[in-house]
Order: sequence, then structure tokens, then C-alpha cells
Amino acid sequence: MKIAQVCPRFPPHIGGVETHVYEISKRLAKEFDVEVLTTDPAGKLAKVEEMEGFTVRRFKSLAPSDSYYLSPSLHRYLKGSREYNIVHAHSYHAFPALHAAMTKKENKFVFTPHYHGKGHSFVRNLLHKPYKPLGSKIFDKADAIICVSEYEKNLVLRNFNVNERIVHLIPNGVNFDEFKDIEKIKKSKDSSKKVILYVGRLEKYKGLEYVVEALAKLDSEFILEIVGKGPYKQNIVKLANRLGVLNRICFYQDLSRRELIEKYAKADVFVLLSKHEAYGLAVAEALAAKTPCIVANEAALREWGDGKSVFGVDYPINIEKLAKLIKDVVGTEVVRNNKLLGWEDVVAQIKRVYRDVL
Repeated sequence: MKIAQVCPRFPPHIGGVETHVYEISKRLAKEFDVEVLTTDPAGKLAKVEEMEGFTVRRFKSLAPSDSYYLSPSLHRYLKGSREYNIVHAHSYHAFPALHAAMTKKENKFVFTPHYHGKGHSFVRNLLHKPYKPLGSKIFDKADAIICVSEYEKNLVLRNFNVNERIVHLIPNGVNFDEFKDIEKIKKSKDSSKKVILYVGRLEKYKGLEYVVEALAKLDSEFILEIVGKGPYKQNIVKLANRLGVLNRICFYQDLSRRELIEKYAKADVFVLLSKHEAYGLAVAEALAAKTPCIVANEAALREWGDGKSVFGVDYPINIEKLAKLIKDVVGTEVVRNNKLLGWEDVVAQIKRVYRDVL
């Protein structure tokens, strides 16, 4: 069986969708012929690359402000190809999934929308409504839909004309092998600093500005490490400079998986105050690294809160309360969360979906 995984971006880019597609592809490749079809707006990465048993094909795309990923060349490639038994597309919020849906032929079409119902910026949110008739066609063409959280599943059923019988709930996973040396890594941490960690795209909806404002309320021993890139970085830099905390913030991007795992492990608290998340993979990885988390009581992040290892905060964000919570959470012992699944379990469930549609 030959499977195409279609997604807007792929490693070395970092993100939840990118990690999801990478982790399932390398495991599916042990049994099937797998190709990842993705885009490369800058055209700087290899057009064809062999990676851990599967092939990555990258296509030129239009991606203003790192969004949309409209790729006529990917569309033409899919339209001319009849070799895939299953085309599995990812992310409602960009065009590659629409390319995959509109070029469907004899193949079965599986869709993981990673859908959170909003655009990632004011302009993109305005475009969200006119895009919906097009986006609905992706759901219409799907033989199976995989949602990663109850929140996402309920949102999809409410917003689209979807038969609930083809909707499957399969959460994201964690590669536990990557976290087996966590205790050793933690012991090497500089104990003179208290590290607040953020991992993800630098977008306004992620709520990172509130973390910067809270940092200004905390003692100088607290520093903020930001892993990721995106159009909102310049806003964060300006805010931090105005508040006098820019020297306590470190920015990182394009880290290797090992380097990212070390960031998770050495952090004292992980904070994600996003308003729109279909799952929150960075929260899962922080917990696997035994780092306590603070999340917004919004979207799928609400499902993580347990008051033991993951602590929720309400919008509108109260900066004084957030700063106090960050201080109080440092040193919290993380308990095992039942929501954490290994990627092997996730892939086993995905394979059952594939077999069902075939």
C-alpha cells in the first residue's frame, strides 16, 4: 500500500502539525510505502529527500506571513498522480489539504484537520469565513476524518456537514524514547536561574505577550526562553524592550529534536496561553519531560488542566495572578497524565482507520 501524507510544512520547521506528520510517517514506513508531500516557500530545502524510511517531496508555494501555502505545483502533482492508495491530508488552515481533496481520484482520502475554528491573525480571521465554502469541500471529500481532541471533534461536527460515523478521535502522541534521559538532563540545569519556556509559532493568538508582561513582575532570577519563529516576534521584542526585560529573554529557532527535548527538560515551567489549539502537542511534550505547565482555559488546552501538573488560567489574563502562578508552580512534581499516548499507539489506531476506508 502506498500512502501520501500531505501537509503545509515539514521538518526542519517546528510545529504541532509538522511533528505529528513526521512521527506517524516514520512509523507507517515500517509497513507501507510512505511519501510526505509538503511545501517549501523559500525553495531552500531539498526538493526530494529520503528520511527514516520514507520520501519527502517539497513543492514551491505562496506563503505570505508564513500562511496559506498555496501550491499550484503540488496541485498539479497530485492531479497527475494515481499511485497512492491513501492520501492523508493535514491542516484545514492551509491550502495543501484542499489541493489533496480537489484532486481525489480512485484513492481513499483521510483528513486530519487540526481545526480550531479561527484564523491566526486579524486578517486571516476575516478571510476565514469566505474560505469556509472551499474548506468544506475538504470534509465533503473525506472518507475518514481524524480529530485530535474532543474539542476539535465537537467543533468539526458543529461547523461542517459531517457524518459523525466517519469521525475518529485519535490524539497526538509522544515519543517516550526521546525522554528517557530526562532526569540526567535535569541534573545538569543551571540552578541559579528559573526558566519559563514557550515552544510554538510566534503568533498573536498564542498569548506570548502575557508571559512577557508577567516576566516583568518577577525577580531577575526568572528568564524566558522562546523556541519558535513567526511574524509576531518583532512585537514581542518591542514589548520586552519597553518593559526592560529583553535581556532576560532568549530566542531559539530551528533546534534539533535533542536540543528541544533539553529545553523542555531544563525548564522550570512551560507556559502556553493560546486561544486556539486543536490539541496542544507542546504541552504533552513538556509533561513527558516532567515539566509543570500553565495553559489557558481555552479550546483544547482546557482538556489538559488537572490542578496537579497542568494549571489553567482564564481570559482575560490577569498579569499579577499569572506572575504569582508561575512563581508558585516552580518546583511542582509532575505526575503521569493519562492523556499521554505513545506514537506507536496513535499509529496503530490510524492504521485501523486506513483499513476501514479501504
